Amino acid sequence: MDMPTTAGLAGGARRRVVPVLAAALGAVLAGGCSVDVRDPAAPQPAASTPVMATPTITPGHDAAAVAAQDLPFAAGGSLAPGKPIGIADGLKEAPGWKAAGGNVAGEARYVKGDGCLVAAKVRTNQAALVRGDDKESTVALFEYLDPSILPGYLKAETLRWGEDPEGPGRTVEVLALEQAAQPAGRATAVLARVFGTAGSSVYISLSCPDAAALAGARADVARFLPLIPPSA
Repeated sequence: MDMPTTAGLAGGARRRVVPVLAAALGAVLAGGCSVDVRDPAAPQPAASTPVMATPTITPGHDAAAVAAQDLPFAAGGSLAPGKPIGIADGLKEAPGWKAAGGNVAGEARYVKGDGCLVAAKVRTNQAALVRGDDKESTVALFEYLDPSILPGYLKAETLRWGEDPEGPGRTVEVLALEQAAQPAGRATAVLARVFGTAGSSVYISLSCPDAAALAGARADVARFLPLIPPSA
């Protein structure tokens, strides 16, 4: 799941692009990988303790049917308006992984024995990012994080859609940005998607000592951190 490389660029062009990508990933990964792009017109939520609530039903919306299908970018409109996507918490139970530092501002963090770090977060009130379909909106998210991240650096990938490990293996499209390890640096990747109709975004960042460790961490994320469709 490599980011588009600079193999096709010659000489000075290659030398210019690689530092740009490294700087872009550094900016995206900084600060605990926080993504909080709020619609200025949206009311600011008051701090509260999460509690169980009775699901609300959106008239005419079949949540079960949406959950039973793959969710490519073009199908984002099939979600219920304003119902955020979730992320499973199974990575802490995966071999070699453990939770790190608890849940910080809605962000779950994980660490692996080989030195890999993963952070996963869902944000709401993302209407300011919506641009056409969900793919364009996700590009806007990366551009918001760092204007030097161009659409050509991003690659469409998939994560698991639905929490049931015994299910039929539905997928949800995301965009990925990856940076190979530089000398004395770490290999990093970001997987993200804006769900325009649902008004939320999902953001998962990975950082590992080398490319081989990153590949293993990405496989674990794909298996143990599925995205969860709204239940209503």
